[in-house]
This record gives sequence, C-alpha cells and structure tokens, in this order.
Amino acid sequence: MTRGVIAATFILSLVVSTPASAYVAYVSNEKSNTVSVIDTDTWAVTATIKVGQRPRGIEFTRDGRFVLVAVGDDDTIELIDAATHQIVDKLPSGPDPELFVQDQSGKTLYVANENDNTVTIIDLEKRVRTGDVQVGVEPEGMAISPDGKILINTSETTNMAHFIDTATRQIVGNVLVDSRPRFAEFKRDNSELWVSSEIGGTVSVIDPGKREVTGKISFAVPGMRREAIQPVGIAMTADGATAFVALGPANRVAVVDAKTHEVKKYLLVGQRVWHMAFTPDEKYLLVTNGVSNDVSVIDVAAQKVFKTIQVGELPWGITIAPK
Repeated sequence: MTRGVIAATFILSLVVSTPASAYVAYVSNEKSNTVSVIDTDTWAVTATIKVGQRPRGIEFTRDGRFVLVAVGDDDTIELIDAATHQIVDKLPSGPDPELFVQDQSGKTLYVANENDNTVTIIDLEKRVRTGDVQVGVEPEGMAISPDGKILINTSETTNMAHFIDTATRQIVGNVLVDSRPRFAEFKRDNSELWVSSEIGGTVSVIDPGKREVTGKISFAVPGMRREAIQPVGIAMTADGATAFVALGPANRVAVVDAKTHEVKKYLLVGQRVWHMAFTPDEKYLLVTNGVSNDVSVIDVAAQKVFKTIQVGELPWGITIAPK
C-alpha cells in the first residue's frame, strides 16, 4: 500500500469514526406535563422532566444554561437548569402563556399570553416583569427582527401580525393575514417575515419595511382535503434558501424554496406535526408530532425523514442546543 493510500485511508477512518456533534433537544409534552430530553448522538430519550400544567413554548436561554418552558395552565414560565434538569425558578407571565421570544442579548423575554391579549415583558437577569403590551385577541406567534428593533406578535382571532417597537413598547403597525395566524419567522437578512395561518392554509410573506403582504404560499397535498392542510411551525435555514413548514393534521412538512416561494416537496412525518427546530449545525431538523406522540428527524441535505423518536403525550414545542 502506498504512502498516499495509507494517508487517505487514515483520514477516511477519522471521518467515519468521529461522532456527530453533541446536541441535546428538549420537547414539551402538552398533555403529560413533561419535557423529554433527547440526545442527538443516540437519538434516544435520556430523561423526562416533570413540569407544570400544559407546557407549550420552550427555548434555551442564550447562554445554554437554562430551558424556559411556558406552562399555560399555571400562568408562568418555568426555568429548568439544563445541567441538573431541576426547575429552579418561575417567571411572572400573564394568563396562559404560549409562545415567547428572547432579544439577541438574552436579557429580555417577550411572552404571548393567550387569555388576556397581552405580550408580557420580562427582565431575565432580574427575573421580574417589567411591562405589558396590549395586542389582538388570542396572541400566539412571537418573533424579533434581526436588528432587535421590532417585535412581532400574531393574534389568532384578530388575524393580524402586530409590529411592536421594542424601544417604545408601542404597536407601530398591523398587517392583516389569513385566518388563525400561529407562527412568525424572519429571514436572517430582515428581507421577509413569514406568518403561518392555520385555518387560512397559507403562509403570508410580509415586507417588514413596508409592512405589507407581498405574497402568499399555498399548499396542496395530493389526495388530501384542503381544510386538513394547516400550516403552523416554520423553520428557515440561516442562508435564507430553504424553509420547512409544518402542516398540522396533513402529517407533512413542506419543503419550500425560500427565494422563489415554490413548494418543492412534502415529507411524510408523524400525526399532527406542530413545531420544529434545527440542530445548531443545520444537519437535522426535529419536528414534534402531537397525535402520534413522537418526534420525526429530518436529514436536511437529503430532505428525508430517517428516524422517529417516541416522547410524551401531545409533544408541542422543541428547542436544541449543544450539550
């Protein structure tokens, strides 16, 4: 064997033997009142954490030390220590918190409270409530612009995306979208804001500067009734090239060319797909399936589902970070 072949073989052996990046996923299970912890090296549940009533929105703090989970029926945000899996504090939200978003510094948390039509503002360092913004009926979706200047809240019954100035804490614009908006996602370059409308069956593409809808993405799964196709969660690659849209009871994730807004394919996942999150390297996308009580793992490059992981009852939200 020549020296070149030996070197090539050695390098190949390193590539094959090197394990995948070590990440951990936390999944909120709405009915079982638990959070499942998934190791992404083994794709296995390694722990189950008992939390409050009806956990939904879930996200790591910016420093990765804690996991925030909205427990809607307890009207609070619980703080889980990622190292010990213990609940170490509770943050003061309004009634029935659902989704939330942090600012880029990780110092401020904005929480949509479904039952009193407000967005609560929480100082994460002091762990105190510092204000509220009155919004439309049944607020849910939350997003913050890449420059941190604009906060987005979607109201399910008012059918609007509210633009909130983070400095003044005032609504500075409202954009009407289709029925029952559930989720909002900015492109990293701030060129577009996408809002999913569950009952309307569309994703509205909004120009954040002009604050107007510039296009709509519709979905058509062969052999499926249109009313069964209900867009909810959205995940977009960092380069803004590809988006994945969860289609609820259609049991599919749509793969969308985020530049042309064309639906390229549909991936069959579990039952009532809800929310999703990329691993930090964007190699995998994990999606929660509420009715089949599992998580589907999508290979992003191959655009194929290759793994299913059983979790708790009615998995809803998911967040992923390095171990």
